[in-house]
Amino acid sequence: MKWLVTAVMMTVLLLANPVAAEWYRHDFNVMGTSASVELWSENQQQADLLIAQVVAEMERINQLLSPYIESSELYRVNQLAATEAQNISPEFYWLLQRSIDFSKLSQGAFDITFASVGYRFQYRESVAPSEEFIQQHKALIDFRSIELNEAGQVKFSKPNTRIDLGGIAKGYAVDRCIELLQKAQVAHAFVKAGGDSRVLGDKRGRLWTIGIQHPRQPGAVLTQLPLENVAISTSGDYERFFIKNGERVHHIIDPTTGHSANKSISVTILANDSTTADALSTTVFILGPERGLKLIETLNNVSAIIIDSKGQFHYSSDLQPQ
Repeated sequence: MKWLVTAVMMTVLLLANPVAAEWYRHDFNVMGTSASVELWSENQQQADLLIAQVVAEMERINQLLSPYIESSELYRVNQLAATEAQNISPEFYWLLQRSIDFSKLSQGAFDITFASVGYRFQYRESVAPSEEFIQQHKALIDFRSIELNEAGQVKFSKPNTRIDLGGIAKGYAVDRCIELLQKAQVAHAFVKAGGDSRVLGDKRGRLWTIGIQHPRQPGAVLTQLPLENVAISTSGDYERFFIKNGERVHHIIDPTTGHSANKSISVTILANDSTTADALSTTVFILGPERGLKLIETLNNVSAIIIDSKGQFHYSSDLQPQ
């Protein structure tokens, strides 16, 4: 793994440098967030085609995994899998299996069935479910109720179970787009979806320059980081939230409580692929610094920077400031 980290990392944003004629970039919205792709190409027609393919791939995955689009596989599974086993695509099956793997690895901290309670949070309208609803439904947050069989089907063992792949889907989408570019022989590129990014190669002789946004000061950049060939994911309590009775209610739900996780403000993970980085940033955010770093230290080629609820920084051993 090639990366160079020189300062604290929180939310990852590409800092736009003057673009040479051979650099092509496109910004767009997908999967409920902002996305972008930047690549090096000596052929504008090829660059335009590849960018269009990246946009189309992101939207394809959105159509597959959105919990809000009624034609998506995930929507259908949420509606019917508690009643009978549902046939699903190999791609969706693989993502469910990977999600269960991360649930087992984290002893349930990562759990896509959080949606059994989480679906009642409406962040744009600043609405949270009642405490009575949370207590009645939090037992449904249990990844072990997701049953995958050899026929490529999924079934929920508990009625009213819902899943949401928001903690892994954007990272997976970034990986798919990077693979698409690699197959087209692109050696230098950047793909981002929300807090998930992956850089391919360098920026034609220079490392990619990544900026770090302050979690409590929108638009403020703390530092700049030179990076290459790495996936980066940041999970924070400032992405989707509202304030209720003086408390921050955000979208990262602790499976043990059914409420917003409160041990961290921001977690950044560096890994070889975005699927892993995405899932682990959510996982470590929920676990908090002590348990989160203990988990990270057991994994190869994974690094973490955590800002706890008091604003203190914690680093995996390979990133300890010298």
